[in-house]
Amino acid sequence: MAESQAHGKHVFLDFVGYEPQSEADGAWMLDLLERAVERSEARNVHAHVAQFDGSVSPIGFAAVVLLDESHVTAHCYSEKGWLAIDCFTCGESDPSVIADFIQTELEQSMPHLNLKQRRVQDRFLHGEV
Repeated sequence: MAESQAHGKHVFLDFVGYEPQSEADGAWMLDLLERAVERSEARNVHAHVAQFDGSVSPIGFAAVVLLDESHVTAHCYSEKGWLAIDCFTCGESDPSVIADFIQTELEQSMPHLNLKQRRVQDRFLHGEV
């Protein structure tokens, strides 16, 4: 079987102990995601956040920064303190740069935040050299 090459990487971060930083914590998170992208080689092409008030979905938010290289997202169940971040880039952009910035900023803002998992997965596997 031929060795596979990867054209992208995906970094997954799962946290517990998330603490809302404001009434509109989704907007706060979207700002953090956009600042992380600005410090990387990735290019932000669109950003959006949906804040959930608990009437239809559980209280929390979903935030996304669409990149020309792929995406950075945050999904949160605020009342449970659960936060999932994923950073996916292809080509030359390194998603670890984005994930590192986000993780550092979150840990500085939330002393009780606990990283339960950080995983890196190769993406766009192919056989070309």
